[in-house]
Amino acid sequence: MDRDELAPLIDHTVLGPETTIADVEDVLDVAADHGMNACIPPYAVEHAAHYAPEVTVATVIGFPHGQNAPDVKRREGVLAWKAGADELDVVLNVADVKTGRLEAVENELAELVAAVPIPVKVIIETALLTDDEKRDGCEAAREADAAMVKTSTGFADGGATVSDVELMSESLPVKASGGVGSYDEAIEMLEAGAERIGASSGVEILEGAPE
Repeated sequence: MDRDELAPLIDHTVLGPETTIADVEDVLDVAADHGMNACIPPYAVEHAAHYAPEVTVATVIGFPHGQNAPDVKRREGVLAWKAGADELDVVLNVADVKTGRLEAVENELAELVAAVPIPVKVIIETALLTDDEKRDGCEAAREADAAMVKTSTGFADGGATVSDVELMSESLPVKASGGVGSYDEAIEMLEAGAERIGASSGVEILEGAPE
């Protein structure tokens, strides 16, 4: 896969707690120059939509722990969409998955999906779940009509793995995120079934790709 083919599959990401508007602008500049998407904090979405309207902008909801009240997540998603977000990456309630409250998980996600006309990706946070729990989370996302499932926030120990991408892709398209830092690692995830890569190392990934 060459650079032109790979670039639109990458969400070039900056989501740390100290992320400034200048940091967001840097990511948007790089994304625009290389043909990538960007994933940025919610507070910067409106600025990003005006600063780089040509870049597909994703933002995060219920980030990073997913334990916001369902109404708060839904409202946060609506505000982000109205501010100019093109996609939403929402963290599911990991505790609800682990305790078998799957109807609550599905309902929460379905309310958000129904509230916005843009794609919703569901962050499963695979490092905290067993394989059965990962399947349960992915099934809840599928039943809620989410567009995609995503492996990780990057804030838990562990990130995307080939085995998790293979498991998750049984339910929905997958965004592999967390620890993907090279072209070879990105291709490994895509070959396992991922359709999107989330990484702060978007440029490094593309530099390893054939031109």
